[in-house]
Amino acid sequence: MGAFVANFINLLALALWILVFGRVIVSFVDPAGRTAAGRFLVQTTEPLLAPIRRALPRTGMVDFSPLVLMLVLGAILSVTRL
Repeated sequence: MGAFVANFINLLALALWILVFGRVIVSFVDPAGRTAAGRFLVQTTEPLLAPIRRALPRTGMVDFSPLVLMLVLGAILSVTRL
């Protein structure tokens, strides 16, 4: 049972990491999220990024919330692989 939970958490963290990375890449091409892929990425990642964005200090036009979330997800990935 423990291996199943660890694998599930690992897969979930990896999927979220890929979604956040996709949102970062798409934000350069379609910052408003007008395409279907852009809307999907915004809708799936915004519930995770919004609380982090509120907790971080304002930095102008640079949004560090995806970086923080990707670092946390990377830490989860490294812990679940042990």
